Amino acid sequence: MAGKSKILIIGATGYIGKFIVGAAAAAGHPTFVLVRESTLSNPEKSNLIQSFRDFGVNFIPGDMYDHESLLRAIKQVDVVISAVGYAQLNDQDRILAAIKETGNIKRFFPSEFGNDVDRVHSVEPVTSVFQHKAQFRRVVEAAGVPYTYVSCNFFAGVFIRSLAQLGATSPPRDKVVILGDGNTKAVYNKEEDVATYTIKVVDDPRTSNKTLYIRPPANTISMNDLTTLWENKIGKKLERIYVPEEQVLKDIEEASSPLNVRLGICHSVFVKGDHTNFEIEPSFGVEASELYPDVKYARVDEMLDQYV
Repeated sequence: MAGKSKILIIGATGYIGKFIVGAAAAAGHPTFVLVRESTLSNPEKSNLIQSFRDFGVNFIPGDMYDHESLLRAIKQVDVVISAVGYAQLNDQDRILAAIKETGNIKRFFPSEFGNDVDRVHSVEPVTSVFQHKAQFRRVVEAAGVPYTYVSCNFFAGVFIRSLAQLGATSPPRDKVVILGDGNTKAVYNKEEDVATYTIKVVDDPRTSNKTLYIRPPANTISMNDLTTLWENKIGKKLERIYVPEEQVLKDIEEASSPLNVRLGICHSVFVKGDHTNFEIEPSFGVEASELYPDVKYARVDEMLDQYV
């Protein structure tokens, strides 16, 4: 582990957090997690906590609302990765304040792991979420703390598993609902690969004060092509139901939370093309699969196979 940065993960037991913990430990980084005592004793989390113990993870009791525990944790590491969930996004300033107070952190990763919030064309209620993330970026930058933003687009475990059908738990076999004309490309990444790329970045000076875009060519695909790929695998044509933007916007207005948020994100991606409608310029970003060609990421084609 000589020379490997010590990493603190906040939100370690959350959706993407647990994958980041595994990737950090697997890469040989001394890995620390800030975890509540109630989580450590929660039977529903016992298997996950045991897996962390098997990885050799260091547990630091506390949470982001306990400033002293934050300070205690941050003083022990070199890098802080926030993987907090939606409900805690607005409170990440607590993490930043502790980082500024300790003064020893060489890289901070705010909780992002989705669209690039500086390059979106969204509607409410999603606009407010994206705007807050973007505003927090400006606060991080003004604080002078070295950062990396991770824009991994869609999680495959959610969107490939359902073929981007809201509320579905497996790909459809009769009909598929497609927002817009189905020709706009979206990006899908396996959670383990997102975590692997995130940890690759930690000690890489090329990614300091940049956005890491996880936009591998093999995983950048339109809904029409994704549907055709799935049809070929199951040997059956699906009924394709296209929803024009006007109807999508009406559905967002009429839906309640959290469906309106999910619909809003899908509108941003499938109608407005916010995963792929801009070029990644060296001045602000790097693309993960180009930067780390040694990482053998899971392809959409392969990921669909498990659901056939």
